[in-house]
Amino acid sequence: MDSSLWRSALLRLALAATPVLLVALPAPAAAQFSDAFNFLKAIRDNELGKAQELLNKPGNTLVNTRDSGTGETALHIVVKRQDVNGLAFLLQKQANANVRDRENNTPLILAAGARWTEGVRILGLVKAQTNLQNQLGETALHLAVANRDAATAKLLLDAGASPDIADSTGTTARAAATNDPRNAAIARLMKDIPAQKPRPAQGPSL
Repeated sequence: MDSSLWRSALLRLALAATPVLLVALPAPAAAQFSDAFNFLKAIRDNELGKAQELLNKPGNTLVNTRDSGTGETALHIVVKRQDVNGLAFLLQKQANANVRDRENNTPLILAAGARWTEGVRILGLVKAQTNLQNQLGETALHLAVANRDAATAKLLLDAGASPDIADSTGTTARAAATNDPRNAAIARLMKDIPAQKPRPAQGPSL
């Protein structure tokens, strides 16, 4: 065969194959996503059925997997959108209620900061630790006081939250409530709790 005809035939074959190759590329790329990525995506997309399928795989620890950028777990994600069903689903799957994101926020701290009283109540049912602090030294109770959210503050105090833990500025939840006339209701809740020496802000335990 003439060399020019040969090259032309090869070119036609290459062009004919190109669309097939382009169509085939996304499948291997999608297959490279890890179960952890797909699990967090399913939670973000509120696709609990897909999340369940991934959790059903033997020997996995996906329920507590973290986003590589934010440090968020699935529990942080559902708390941020105030999703009762998602929260209950993950806690039933033994999600760690005290896990921290990159800013050291626990799900309870996020729920209190968002004034999500129902989320605080549910996390209290699984004994989420009330006195953990974020990178600013804030506890969930600090945030309830900042929001003047007496309902959330009562839930936290009933669960054992200390009003005498200092944040990074040295301010306790008790002092913040007492010094703000708008927080009289929360200050009254703390009145009968014996005062303790303010505890300094603590970093996360390793």
